[in-house]
Amino acid sequence: MELRVIEITDEELRMEIAGEDHTFMNVLKGALLETAGVEAATYDMNPEQSGGQTEPILSVKTESGTDPLEAVADASRQVQDVADDFVAAFDDAAA
Repeated sequence: MELRVIEITDEELRMEIAGEDHTFMNVLKGALLETAGVEAATYDMNPEQSGGQTEPILSVKTESGTDPLEAVADASRQVQDVADDFVAAFDDAAA
């Protein structure tokens, strides 16, 4: 996975997340939408409508005072926590 910030302001972020597909992007977008201070989160990976771009572009808009990079970091930790909880529950069920 490679990350490249395309554009950033105090309340908006556009970031390329190379090597990922809809599966990961939907999970990240969902976590972002549940993150405090996030007003909107979406991604685009349609090359026909994106001038040939094939890697996903994540777009995040936050409320005033919420750093969009910190919001992505918080959402990423939330995704990791859910994955860790699943592994623990799976291990318990398999035992």
